[in-house]
Parts: sequence; structure tokens; C-alpha cells
Amino acid sequence: MRGGRAVDPELLRSVRQKVLSAPGPVTSAGIAAAVRESGRVLGTTGTLAAMEVIAAELRGLGPLQPLAQDPAVTDIFVNGPHSVWVDRGRGLERAEIHFDSEEAVRSLATRLISGAGRRLDESSPCVDVRVSGGYRVHAVLQPVSTEGTLLSIRIRRERVLGLDELERSGTVLPEQRTALEAIAASGVSYLVSGATGTGKTTLLSTLLGLSRPAERIVLVEDAAELNPDHPHVVGLEARHGNLEGMGTIDLAELVRQALRMRPDRLIVGECRGAEVRELLTALNTGHAGAGTIHANSAGSVAARLAALGALAGLSPETTALQAASALGCVVHLARIPTGRRVASIAHVSEREGRLVIEPALERDLDRDRLSRGPGWEALASLLSERTRAGSGL
Repeated sequence: MRGGRAVDPELLRSVRQKVLSAPGPVTSAGIAAAVRESGRVLGTTGTLAAMEVIAAELRGLGPLQPLAQDPAVTDIFVNGPHSVWVDRGRGLERAEIHFDSEEAVRSLATRLISGAGRRLDESSPCVDVRVSGGYRVHAVLQPVSTEGTLLSIRIRRERVLGLDELERSGTVLPEQRTALEAIAASGVSYLVSGATGTGKTTLLSTLLGLSRPAERIVLVEDAAELNPDHPHVVGLEARHGNLEGMGTIDLAELVRQALRMRPDRLIVGECRGAEVRELLTALNTGHAGAGTIHANSAGSVAARLAALGALAGLSPETTALQAASALGCVVHLARIPTGRRVASIAHVSEREGRLVIEPALERDLDRDRLSRGPGWEALASLLSERTRAGSGL
């Protein structure tokens, strides 16, 4: 293992064997005792360094732990023992950390997956889990992977970014911020769209934190990632089946369960399947809500919803009518070399059986300027109307 504090490989192997052969869970006290019993004279500093590295390997992310402790890192990707990459919001960067071998990568992946109660082996070579520490881990083994063991780790940060920070970083421009605050306050239902890694979950968490304190927010997610700074949040997380394929609880079922929990805001962390039917139905029965969706642009959300609706057995016309009635706007995110940006805020409506998503505030990412599009007047009117209704005026 390289790229962090160096610990003699022989000491590492000795302590690892002693700790893992002991009954019960791996504890800091057990690691400390194993280091002392090794007979090495390390001194206080050396002992603490050894304990830190060994604890990370046995309980944390191993050699990747220093990357996870960097507050700017949101994603870690391992493409092999000598190919580790991170995302700090500016695109992918190669990390200086390496593994000793392919076996070391596979060992870490297996340990992380098994710690979440799942199995990673030839019979189950692709697994996605949430593990303790706030990490979402996806692992792929050979021969499905042609490059050896692959690891993708998404880090859930406990601290939620506020709009002040998003504005300072350039993610949000002042006029966009005003519109986003109005969307959050109005109770209008919306989707946050964008490609993978554009910051959809981060922005949605920020906006949900602006909801009125008296509102009850129910989160429905495949893997818990949203963490809005709000006093009344409850979460439901999908469950994968056991080795026999039993016990699965999918997002569609969770949406139905959430409706029995009297949500003021029903949030689906990511709309990517048949659960879109339950979500749109819920948002058409008096519930405000939001979610994220993968799309190339705000305008392409219409086609994406039609495709998801088809998975649920809905016709394009039915999906369009349901979505137009349920949703007020789409907030689209993009990523450029300098960071993540709110690229567009669009108004949602229906026209002749088609879902129409018109730009309201469009951002020129090259010049970093805003322009008002054809959907601006309709969106401003909707937000004003809903805000007055919500305040009792």
C-alpha cells in the first residue's frame, strides 16, 4: 500500500492475521493490542501511524481512506491496483495512491460488500451497496470487468452545502438563486436533472433544507444519499433480495408506503424505473414533491419521462398529462472544467398531449450569462401564485 503513511508490510500482515483470527468484531483496542504484541519498537508516533493505517484497511476504505477524508472528494474510482481516480468537483483527477496488487483491490471490495451483508464472487460479480461511514460502493469482478476488480465509491457528506456556498463556487448565479429560493418556498413540485456526477443530489438536499420547518419530508431512495438540513425528515431505503432473491422492496413499493406516512413533501432520490408512475400519481393527489433524473438537458427530461413511463405501462400521452399536472419546473445541472453549474431552470406544461419543457432561465456556460426564455413568464406566475397560496394570502 502506497500513497498514505507507510507501514512495514510484515507488520501489516502480522497484525492483520492476529486481528482477523480473534473472535468478535474488529476494534481499535484489538488493533492496538496486536501492534503492541508484534514486538516492534515504534514509539508513540509510529504506533499511532500503524494503528491508523491498519484500522483503515480492516474497517475503513483501506489505502483509499485518506481520499475519503478529503472534504472536496465526492467520488473515488479504482480501475486496477495502479489506477485510482477521484472527483473533487472539477472533473476526474488521478490520485497518487496505489494498491500492492489486484488481490488487494479484490480483498477490499469483497470486505466492503460483505460488511453490508451481500456477497461478491463469481456467482454475484456486480454488487451495489451502502456501507457504514456514508459510502455507496459499486464493485465489479472479472470476467465481467475486463480490467480486474473495479470499485466506484460515492461519498455522502454529512454537511449540506448552503446556497451561499453554491453561489460562491459559481454553481448558482444570483438570479438563479432567487428563482431556486422561490421554488423551494412555493411548494411547486420539481425535478433536478443532469448527467452522473453533476451534483443533482447535492442541490436537491440544499433545496429541501429551505422547506418550511413545519413540513414533513419523506425521502424514498435506492441508496440513502440525500441529507437535507431540515428538522423533520424521514427516509425509506430500497432493499435488495437475499441470496435466494427473496425480500426485495423496490422504489415503487416504497413510494406507496410513503403515501401512508402523511408527507408534506414526497421525494424520490432518483427516478429511473417504473416508480415514476407512483410518484406522478402521488404528486397529482395533493402532495408536493421532488426528485432527480438523469437527462442530457432540461428539454430532454420529457423524453426521459416518456421512456420511464413506458416501463410502468403508461402511454406517452398519459405520462405527459400526469407529468404536466404534477410538475412545475425542471432544474438542470451541467459540469464544465471549472466545476458544476445550474445550466437551466425550465417551466413544465402540456400542449396537445405532449409534455413541453420551456427554458425560463438559461445560462450561457461559456460567457456565464443568463437570459430569460419563453417559459419565464409562466414560471414566475406559477411561483407567485403558489407562494401566495402557501402563505395563506
